[in-house]
Amino acid sequence: MENMGETEGLRTNSTLICAPIMADTVDQMLVHMNSAKSSGADLVEIRFDTLKGSSGTHEDIKTLIESCPLPTLFTYRPTWEGGQYDGDEQSRLAALKLAMELGADHIDVELQAVDEFKNLTRGDKPTKCKLIVSSHNYQNTPSLEDLESLVARIQSTGADIVKIATMAVDITDVARIFHVTAHSQVPIISMAMGERGLISRLLSPKFGGYLTFATLGRGKESAPGQPTIRDLLGVFNFRQIAPDTKVYGIIGKPVGHSKSPMLYNKAFRSIGFNGVYVHLLVDNVKNFLETYSSTDYAGFSCTIPHKEAVVECCDEVDPVAKSIGAVNCVIRRQDDGKLYGCNTDYVGAITAIEDGLRASGVQDGSNGSPLAGRLFVVIGAGGAGKALAYGAKAKGARIVIANRTYERARELAEIIGGKALSLADLNTYNPEDGMILANTTSIGMQPNIDETPVSKEALKSYALVFDAVCTPKITRLLREAGECGALIVTGVEMFIGQAYEQYEKFTGLPGKHLRSYLGRLWQSIDRLGYSWKMGQHGRSSFQDPSYLMLYTETEGFKAAREQGSDHFNYCLCIICIFGFLMVKIDCCHMLFFCKIVLGIK
Repeated sequence: MENMGETEGLRTNSTLICAPIMADTVDQMLVHMNSAKSSGADLVEIRFDTLKGSSGTHEDIKTLIESCPLPTLFTYRPTWEGGQYDGDEQSRLAALKLAMELGADHIDVELQAVDEFKNLTRGDKPTKCKLIVSSHNYQNTPSLEDLESLVARIQSTGADIVKIATMAVDITDVARIFHVTAHSQVPIISMAMGERGLISRLLSPKFGGYLTFATLGRGKESAPGQPTIRDLLGVFNFRQIAPDTKVYGIIGKPVGHSKSPMLYNKAFRSIGFNGVYVHLLVDNVKNFLETYSSTDYAGFSCTIPHKEAVVECCDEVDPVAKSIGAVNCVIRRQDDGKLYGCNTDYVGAITAIEDGLRASGVQDGSNGSPLAGRLFVVIGAGGAGKALAYGAKAKGARIVIANRTYERARELAEIIGGKALSLADLNTYNPEDGMILANTTSIGMQPNIDETPVSKEALKSYALVFDAVCTPKITRLLREAGECGALIVTGVEMFIGQAYEQYEKFTGLPGKHLRSYLGRLWQSIDRLGYSWKMGQHGRSSFQDPSYLMLYTETEGFKAAREQGSDHFNYCLCIICIFGFLMVKIDCCHMLFFCKIVLGIK
């Protein structure tokens, strides 16, 4: 374990963060440049091709370069290389030459145009200015041999910095980008575009990349897959990523909605653990694990739809996970590189459901669980469905499996020892009152938030309804269940329970580190005397979380975060991700509250 520093500004790598500046006018660009500086960027890319009506005038270029508060990278990208300039090539190259002469710190010239540009400049270039020679492939990522040949071609032009950008068709494409980055003999900017290529940008410091591009905000990307500066610094601890940093991540499809990186990276940072946790959009889990086989890729959370397929990829599987037939956590042993799979889903989900029942006054059965003897209906026969069915059965519940495909429901029911239904039959299934319903499918997940697996009328027979979907926290299923009088338990609570388990497996440290933070938060709430937001049936929001994560997007919250220490940030992150503390307080009270929690004077 290596301490990576306690302050936001401390950095352990030299990889720069470059903010693309795109706007219609020079004045707008100047505003964005100042925003880039305040956001933490190291330099800006002036995308001159995005200006409307500009003819490459001396005055515009001079103003942009001389008024910029950060070092500059001047780009005038033509349409034939993915940019917006469609005018005369000589005028474009002349503007690049002018930018170089007026003090730009870097200029980007396309490989296809670099010979013509060098003829124009006669090889003269200010010492201060670094020539980036770039190549962009928006279709795919070539073979390793072709990439190495491309890098050599660019290097032979006399480039100070090589830049290659390809399109990631599969996440395994990024491994080739990492290889050429790590073995480049000159400074290199390399990335695989698109969501599947995100890790090429996040992990650039690990492999020695010269810079990575990050935007001022969502919707301001200059190329597909760029993260925001805020996420790079605040979520992924970009400044602290080093060659020996261990990589963890969540494997899924879709996966961009997951809040796991926010949780784990804040926790890693708070204890000085040298690891980074990233989103991994994976199409084929077997190919992914075979490609990223180094012990540097140390552990993974596994979500829909890979929980069952990953079982066969593991060298060893925990007996419980083997019985369930699904793995949601994979650890790569550091001594021999073998993969160990286990399942923490059922622990988190069953504990959350039991806590919900106990909070409503339901007594434990003879086996110590309030689930004993209850009819427990599981929607879904995939990995998560198997996990919950197994966990509920172990607690003494009677199991019913409902699935769109009846055959899959029947197969699981036979293994578990329960009854099978088609999902359509569930709407008329009401053999008794007081049942438990658990949705383990992605029905109702963003963006399909109007979908629900069962009719509202059918929900009247259930005492408690659980939904494994985390985004949104309150799905249509949960909302309608609450309106019918049922207790509701969200996927966030399952997420918390399994997060404790995985945190311990990733770090080798006890999960009490996370628990202690939560305990201090609860105690401080009681001490401050704030009232809970109550649910429709008088339940506290511990059982009915709904909106606090939205608070992170308000200006007040942002201001509070910027004022606080790293531990303060971590504390706020815990509050927002866990969605427990539905307290209506303003920014000043939030700051005061967290200071009390952490004992900050």
